[in-house]
Amino acid sequence: MNVSLGGRLQWTGFEDAPKTSFVYLSTPAEKFRSAMMKRTYGKVRRGNKSVKHPKMRVTSIVQAFGGQLAIDQFGAFRSLKFAGSYAVHLPLSRDYKLSFGTNAGLSSRTFLADKAQVLTSITGAGNDALYNAQISGGNQNIMDIDAGLYFYGKGLYVGFSGMQLTRDLVKFGNLNANFSPVMHFYGSAGYRFEVNSRLDISPGFLVRYVPNAPVTLEANVLFDFNKTYWIGTSYRHLDAVAVLAGINISEKFRIGYSFDLSISRLIKYNSGGHELVLSFLFGKSNRSFSRI
Repeated sequence: MNVSLGGRLQWTGFEDAPKTSFVYLSTPAEKFRSAMMKRTYGKVRRGNKSVKHPKMRVTSIVQAFGGQLAIDQFGAFRSLKFAGSYAVHLPLSRDYKLSFGTNAGLSSRTFLADKAQVLTSITGAGNDALYNAQISGGNQNIMDIDAGLYFYGKGLYVGFSGMQLTRDLVKFGNLNANFSPVMHFYGSAGYRFEVNSRLDISPGFLVRYVPNAPVTLEANVLFDFNKTYWIGTSYRHLDAVAVLAGINISEKFRIGYSFDLSISRLIKYNSGGHELVLSFLFGKSNRSFSRI
């Protein structure tokens, strides 16, 4: 079982800036019967007989289960998400696999009235119907479903995923509040170059699309030394640059840290963001962390 916990502080120094805390866990299920693939380029001749090519063992179909607990707070809004996850890895050949995963759970969204500043609360005059709806009736709970596809093998990976796919189709609790969740879509790709036995270089990119918002592009490169520690850098178009580093303390424990600095106009109001992730591996002693 792999357990990761961490937190992120964005735009430090900015009042009520976004902050996130999370715990993720995942574990593989028992492997199913090995998949088999037949060669398809004909038969071989052995003496006077025509013999079919033998079947080749490709790999096993693997399933995995997991869960997550995440808390996000930004300004006057807070979200608590609890979800379970499932993934299946399907062999396409000896070297490549296709994985499908889904994440389903509940998000409880809260409006923090003491952190909101509206004209009616400041002056004591008038009536803000939206504000009154947000603070009445408590939390709003929304069904949250994410899904994604991931193709990988021999250092290459290509992924596509969507989050908040059901928006607020199913909700209960404070139905008067208007949190209006929107779908997010992500595309990513990258490749790991094995320079030598001690150094891997992994460039990659991430594209994010949110309806009615500009497309976000992020490029990154990671240098992995001796499968033990890594450093890297990332550039988010017109928004921020980041540096990251990490180390495998042992086969069962690793730590990662990143610092990002705004390059937009927000640089005048914050001193950067910090993220720290701790990962623990429990189970068989012959398992260890791996990097794609």
